[in-house]
Amino acid sequence: MLSHVRCRPVVAVAALFLTGACSSSTTPATVGSAGPQPSAVLTPVRPASGDAEPSAVPPRPLPTAPQPAPALPQPVVIPADGYAPEPVVELGSIEIPAIGLKHRMFQGVTLHNIDKGPSHWAGSALPGEMGNTVFAGHRATNSQPFRHIDALVPGDRVIFTVGSTRSTYRVTGHLVVRPADSWIAEQTSAYTGTLYACHPVGSMAERYVIRLELVPS
Repeated sequence: MLSHVRCRPVVAVAALFLTGACSSSTTPATVGSAGPQPSAVLTPVRPASGDAEPSAVPPRPLPTAPQPAPALPQPVVIPADGYAPEPVVELGSIEIPAIGLKHRMFQGVTLHNIDKGPSHWAGSALPGEMGNTVFAGHRATNSQPFRHIDALVPGDRVIFTVGSTRSTYRVTGHLVVRPADSWIAEQTSAYTGTLYACHPVGSMAERYVIRLELVPS
C-alpha cells in the first residue's frame, strides 16, 4: 500500500578390496616321498610386449550441495494510519543532478519522515546493497523534493550518500501505478532502486514510479 506518499500531510528460505584374502598356502608333501617338496612358486603374469599397462581409474568427485540463495531484504508493511508512531531517522542525502535536487533523506514509511524529505522504505535494501532500495517523496507539499521526477529519463543519475558510502544509480525507466501497488517494493538479488511519489501533481489518484539500477563502482 503506497497510501502515505501524499501530496498533503493529512493522509499518507568395501569399496571393499579383496586383497588380503590371498593367503600363501604351501603345497602338502606327497605321500611316500623322501622329503618335503618345494613350495609352488607363483610367477606374476605380465602383459605381453606391446600391451598397455592397466591404468588406475580416478575416483569420482563427490557431489557438492548447492549453495543456499542469499536472503533478500524484507520491506515492512506500511500502516493504515499515515501518522502511526514511528521515530524520525535521518539516513543521509540524495542528489538528482538532472532536476537540481540535493536533499536530506530519512528512513520510515509514515508521514513523520516523508514530510521531512525523501524517505527510505524501511526493510528494503539500503542504497548500494543487494535488492531494491525504495524511496518515497512528496511532489506538491512540504519541500516538494520529487516534484519533477517525471522529467527524469533513462541514464539520469541518482546519488545516495549514507555515512561515508556514496552509491550512484541510473534511471532505467518509469511507470504509473495505483496507490495499492506495493509490489513496486519487491526485492530481488539484483541491485536496483525505486523512487515514487503522488501523481499527477496535487492528486493522490496514482503513483509515479522511477526505476533505477546501481552503477558499478
